[in-house]
Amino acid sequence: MPKITDIKREERRQQILDGALRCFSRDGFHATTTADIVRESGVSQGALYLYFATKDDIVVALADDRHQGETFLNALAQSEQDPVQGLFLLVELYGKGLTDPRRLDMRRVGIQGWAEALRNPRIHESVVEGFASVRGAITQLIERGQHAGQIRPDVDAESAARAMIAVFQGLVLQLAWGEAVDLPACGAVVRRMIRTALLTDTALAAHPE
Repeated sequence: MPKITDIKREERRQQILDGALRCFSRDGFHATTTADIVRESGVSQGALYLYFATKDDIVVALADDRHQGETFLNALAQSEQDPVQGLFLLVELYGKGLTDPRRLDMRRVGIQGWAEALRNPRIHESVVEGFASVRGAITQLIERGQHAGQIRPDVDAESAARAMIAVFQGLVLQLAWGEAVDLPACGAVVRRMIRTALLTDTALAAHPE
């Protein structure tokens, strides 16, 4: 078992990140100061600097934590023996994340991270790495489906993965704006797009709507 000090250390780190997430979601990266994060998280200034030397360190840590969760979802989908079922599972898992109101702050901060990646090389690297992991998972599922004769051989796997991610990013943005998005209906459209654009006749017969 980990030492109690290790447990407390991780709890304190998460306390700081939770406070920073609320600040960034409410006020944005640039308007938020480390003093704001200290007040929001309830730690001392000295305690904050024990964990994070700069505000950018906090931004990257939030992104890394989100990517760890996404890696788990990607692994679940890739563990499916049927790659087509894995694709549909990936749509379902990420779709459920969009419906979770507790993740609203994370979505808002994630969008700010996309913008910040245009000017900050370190954040750019973290953001691109995160999306590359998702893209790689989708690409592998499509390629497995092609080898199994379930996905059309003329489909460019990486391009299809990028298109699917673009749909997800667009929904994230619309939700962050506060738009009323019918997510179940959008999910049904995405599944229909996969069936129409990717699946062979054999796979369509094996995966009725």
